[in-house]
Amino acid sequence: MQRDIHKEVIAKCQQGDRAAQYELYRLYSHAMYNICRRMIPDDDDAKDLLQEVFIEVFGQIKKLNGINFFSAWIKRVTINKCLNALRKKRLFVMSLDEGIDPPEEVLETYDQDVMAHDVKSILHAAENLAPGARTVFNLYLFDGYDHQEIADILQISVSASKSQYCKAKAKIRNILMSAKDQKYGTG
Repeated sequence: MQRDIHKEVIAKCQQGDRAAQYELYRLYSHAMYNICRRMIPDDDDAKDLLQEVFIEVFGQIKKLNGINFFSAWIKRVTINKCLNALRKKRLFVMSLDEGIDPPEEVLETYDQDVMAHDVKSILHAAENLAPGARTVFNLYLFDGYDHQEIADILQISVSASKSQYCKAKAKIRNILMSAKDQKYGTG
């Protein structure tokens, strides 16, 4: 039922209906803002990017053939806007020579340690990551991309993606453990 409502709104947006555009914004802005905020450290910049996302979406929506793929498309537009903003500000710096893949058992251990915490704590800790590591971390953990896809998107090697992800999780793990130690007075 909800999908049908979304399809109707999208179809009306394709016809230029302003009320439908407002409804589409209402339906998707929160989720797209969350993506922007995960990738862009400054709240005002994230809000500006969100507006740019919807300007592009409303400008390109008539060309969208598959209404069923709207959610994936708007998510992709949002991620691309964030990546472009990071590149423009030269915040997106990552070594491309990270040639050694971290061992899978290290990745799995960090996964278990990090995922033992609530999402809000993880997101808060991720704000302390370098932009490149934060981007890989978000694309992999929250947006569901695999390392090959991340490598293609960011034009880096798969090894660099895995390495950045491993470093990001290690730093987040340390931040979360330090916070836990401080909370319970063991650190």
